Amino acid sequence: MNINLQYTKAFVSEQELAENTQKAIAANKLLHAGTGKGNDFLGWIELPNEITDDFLTDLQSKANKLRSKIDVMITVGIGGSYLGAKAVIDSLSDSFAAYNGSKPAMLYAGHNIGEDYMAELVNFLKDKSYAVTVISKSGTTTEPAIAFRILKADLEAKYGKEEARTRIVAVTDQSRGALKTLADQEGYQTYVIPDNVGGRYSVLTPVGLYPIAVAGFDIKALVKGAQDMAKITSENNSENPSVVYAAIRNALYNKDFNIEILANYHPKLHFMAEWWKQLYGESEGKDGKGIFTAAVDFSTDLHSMGQYIQDGRRNLFETVISVAQQKYDMRVPATADDLDKLNYLAGRHIDDINKNAELGTVLAHIEGGVPNIKIEIEKVDEYNIGQLIYFFEKGCGISGYVLDVNPFDQPGVEAYKRNMFALLGKPGTEGERDKLLGK
Repeated sequence: MNINLQYTKAFVSEQELAENTQKAIAANKLLHAGTGKGNDFLGWIELPNEITDDFLTDLQSKANKLRSKIDVMITVGIGGSYLGAKAVIDSLSDSFAAYNGSKPAMLYAGHNIGEDYMAELVNFLKDKSYAVTVISKSGTTTEPAIAFRILKADLEAKYGKEEARTRIVAVTDQSRGALKTLADQEGYQTYVIPDNVGGRYSVLTPVGLYPIAVAGFDIKALVKGAQDMAKITSENNSENPSVVYAAIRNALYNKDFNIEILANYHPKLHFMAEWWKQLYGESEGKDGKGIFTAAVDFSTDLHSMGQYIQDGRRNLFETVISVAQQKYDMRVPATADDLDKLNYLAGRHIDDINKNAELGTVLAHIEGGVPNIKIEIEKVDEYNIGQLIYFFEKGCGISGYVLDVNPFDQPGVEAYKRNMFALLGKPGTEGERDKLLGK
């Protein structure tokens, strides 16, 4: 994996980058020393190196056993409890897996409060053999708890309690919480979310690894990529790619570039960007600080958001994920009449055209006043995705410390929950409900 700052030089001086690089190196040291803000949630740093081959073999074996008897796997969770798994699975899956009969189909619930969504999901499952992976430390988070209530009842009605419990896997707290209590009572297969790993950093725990294994992908290669990146990013020098990324982000932020757009030119990386948005937005957006995170799929969004990026307010920068190698060989055919005037492209790889669109866009956006950071991975496979995940996690921890916030809590998320519970009439919130209705 390479990170290229060539297209930021017109916006950030060498001295400014050097100053922020030293801050990022100091932040990386602080992360590894475990003495900074939120240090009780630093388990993700050494996590890849603590995952044993025996654990992965056992997890894959259990996943394969369940996988062999189902048409559909429903992953129930919200935020980091489903985004990491979905990002990896979508990245690695055939683009048309949902239509070509690939099994099991990987679906998701508990990430919204959609009545029609849940009704349509249950209706879809009527003639399908399915199982559920429910992911929650507490078991009481509203969105997934509602979805799991519905799916648990449906499973038990469809298969009976004995068979239903073999089709439910709980990924939860080691010793406490409503879901842990239920899992023990019912005898569900259970995996642990480590206490010192927050949800948005949890994709390399069973939160992500189990659904990815059920989907049929190589979790050992995924973890190996993360392990190698963990080694690279443990170095306290200016060559550390996560240090480089954190340094340039903060250097741009200090110059009022306070919106970062993650752009990709590979359609399968859409949900990787959604995972990244949560990771950075929830980690840095606090204390009146932080870079606002957004994402686009190019070249698709060049025909929509491209106008704003090119000519809109000049407070944004782009980080571009570029994929060097494609899986397939597809070229533009020639036609006799050349009515669309594309014969000049005949015989050229689709990806060659895409790469020129990428370069042309970067040059246009630079001229339009938009700094660009380029991150290139070799290809979209388990190993490279594992590298990318850990690179972004480490860069986020470093960047948060440079910004002087706690990148491992999310106090702002609780505000909407308090209001929602009060408005719904949750016991103990009666007085607050009256105040809110008054507003």
